[in-house]
Amino acid sequence: MIRIRQLNKSYQVGGRPLHVLSDLHLDVEEGEFVAIMGSSGSGKSTLLNVLGILDAYDSGTYHLGETLVKDLNEADAARYRNRYVGFVFQSFHLLPFKSATENVALPLYYAGVGRRQRTERANELLERVGLADRGHHLPSQLSGGQKQRVAIARALVTRPRVVLADEPTGALDSTTSDEIMELLLDVNHSDGATILIVTHEGEVARRTDRTVLLHDGRIVS
Repeated sequence: MIRIRQLNKSYQVGGRPLHVLSDLHLDVEEGEFVAIMGSSGSGKSTLLNVLGILDAYDSGTYHLGETLVKDLNEADAARYRNRYVGFVFQSFHLLPFKSATENVALPLYYAGVGRRQRTERANELLERVGLADRGHHLPSQLSGGQKQRVAIARALVTRPRVVLADEPTGALDSTTSDEIMELLLDVNHSDGATILIVTHEGEVARRTDRTVLLHDGRIVS
């Protein structure tokens, strides 16, 4: 599903290159649930951004399925993201003036799906994550755990092959974190989705298939 070879990524800081990812080599099989761990600044979020086609890389190769993801224009990058990838973030990234249903349906709007169909699909996903009765609520009317469930429903609404989760339990208490992990595990097992989760929490990582450890932009374990 994901194949990375000799991937490098750097940023210009004060006119000098700052190497964030160095000669990465990574394979993730279809249907795997992989944790990505490492200290702050190790390159975890940058790797997730590259995998999610939010950021370009300098050299090497990145294949998503059979597609070489490289030098895409913004339109093609957006098309691939919408088709293949779902995102879950620690801070939820829900639009505050949109209802839960509208937030979940948003990727379908950008995909050109009609209003009735995207509303039906969004409500199906809200039912799946246990929020069938919260569709008309704004994010300000939801708890942190409920917001994350909405975010997961939004990530799944386009039936992505890969779900990328950046610290999805980082802002939640332990009980709610466990509930969110149960939901992600169900998505992995029932839908066969490939999931990569960035986390600082060992308990979260232990529930995945394997852990990739980053240090100074390199995979060390």
